[in-house]
Amino acid sequence: MLAPERRSRADLVVAAGIALAVLVAFTVVWLRSDARNTISVTAAAPPPALATAQAVPQTLSPAWESPSSATTAPLSAGSAVVTAEGGDVVGHDAVSGAELWRYHRNLALCGVTAAWEKIVAVYRDDRGCSQVTELDGGTGRRLAERTSDADPEVTVKSDGTYVSSLGDSRLELWRSDLVRTVEYGRVDAPVNPGKQPRSGCELVDADSSSSRLSVLERCPGEVADRLTVMNPSPKDNQEPEEYGSSVLAGIDAGVEGARILGVSGETTSVYLPEGRINGPRIGWFDGTGNALSEYVLPVQVSSDQATETSGSVVTWWTGTDVVTLGASDLAPRWTFPGALGPGAVMAGNLLVPVDSGIAVLDLSSGALVRTIPVARDSESGPITTTVAGEIVLEQHGDRVVALS
Repeated sequence: MLAPERRSRADLVVAAGIALAVLVAFTVVWLRSDARNTISVTAAAPPPALATAQAVPQTLSPAWESPSSATTAPLSAGSAVVTAEGGDVVGHDAVSGAELWRYHRNLALCGVTAAWEKIVAVYRDDRGCSQVTELDGGTGRRLAERTSDADPEVTVKSDGTYVSSLGDSRLELWRSDLVRTVEYGRVDAPVNPGKQPRSGCELVDADSSSSRLSVLERCPGEVADRLTVMNPSPKDNQEPEEYGSSVLAGIDAGVEGARILGVSGETTSVYLPEGRINGPRIGWFDGTGNALSEYVLPVQVSSDQATETSGSVVTWWTGTDVVTLGASDLAPRWTFPGALGPGAVMAGNLLVPVDSGIAVLDLSSGALVRTIPVARDSESGPITTTVAGEIVLEQHGDRVVALS
């Protein structure tokens, strides 16, 4: 019979060394992990549903405010008002401003938007604006997450069906579970090269509907911006499915400033900037990117613009005026001068920020019904507006102010 093996002192030292190495490695991974650097404080239950406003208030006064430099417009989801600053995304009670939930990461926010009664927060790491977290709007509970290559600066927005992340060289479109449906533009180390239709183009603007994704891009050797219209949900998310792509006609060489005002169904509305021959216009394009018609704008347009979809209208702030477009056909309805932002619909009226407060406009005609006096620290635009129940929310620069 063989004698039993005996552990020597050397064996014990080696075993202890291995255990210590494993402990150190685990500690290093934990200290550097996303979980270690994430704080999630959720609400036990979502706040009560907000009652829809039946009339525009006679008076409005500031009720509360919060910093929100990572948003461009006030966000409301799950009956909460959501602000974003630094690495924090915070859900507030709409009436009191009390904190309902908080999500924090030790990364900087690139952008935050509301979609599907959820909040989509995009954070920056060494791959760009690549880390994405979806939060329940009412409770702040973490839902889906994703990571992918991205540009260092992106614009994040929702069309109601998809959320887009647009950088200078790369665009992604996500559905409600954050699964990517489209990858467009720059692709690092592509598994299957040659799937992107063009290379080296600067992505200028993008918008989408449930059936179309429209992109404005500036490509080498072309005299004007190019409009590309494609499928927002192709068979292969790494291979865009184009319906049409062409350089915008009637724009002088070197003229910049074209912007997509909206996509509705298969129609795309584009602001066409002023050149040597043509004045500023709105152009409409069909589902294959072919020009349908143009509308000559009666106002000048600045580089500082903002567009919002609210109720049955798309409101476009030109820098001085609000131009309203029908949400279904994107056709112009009326223009209101002297605005500080695009406004929002409340109780069948459009509330537009102006120097003296908030102008209440008849939604069908644009006629001024009355003006609600509101004292503001700054009267420069853009001031973007959102309505949450009976609360009017305004974003002034990097702060959100609730009016009640």
